[in-house]
Amino acid sequence: MTAYQNVQQFTKMLKNLDSWIETAVAHATKKGFDPEVFAASRLAPDQYPLVKQVQSACDSAKFAAAYLSGQKAPAHPDTETTIAQLRERIASCLRFIERVPADDYTGADDRKVSPPWLQGKWMKGSDYLTQTATPNFYFHVTTAYAILRHNGVDLGKMAYIGSLPLQDA
Repeated sequence: MTAYQNVQQFTKMLKNLDSWIETAVAHATKKGFDPEVFAASRLAPDQYPLVKQVQSACDSAKFAAAYLSGQKAPAHPDTETTIAQLRERIASCLRFIERVPADDYTGADDRKVSPPWLQGKWMKGSDYLTQTATPNFYFHVTTAYAILRHNGVDLGKMAYIGSLPLQDA
């Protein structure tokens, strides 16, 4: 799978994440409680709450798109506290990722990727994508899904997988 295809998969999953949050809001409304309680929900006391899971998933996707295409990622100061702000964060990241043309990923496998947290060291783009960006992205997306499921939101496997490019036989 090419870097561009991987980033397109991140796009799909961010759209799924937004859909899960929309489903969570509907669930809370139906049950008569404030959907904002989801924002601070977490699976374990030492684990990030939903807010930080969404921020981290968005960051993983946008930085992968930026680093692998030679772009500069938009800044997000991690100030979201509400469901509406989280959904806007997802939308903002999607707008950035979807603006990066496929041709900009040419040479991504061999591009030097040096995020600030590597403290001056670097990885080849292919290593960054497979060893860091992809597992980190799915860790945070899956944890966000699990937080919502843990809190009673009716999400199943197909909600996680999302739409499929099905064709008639």
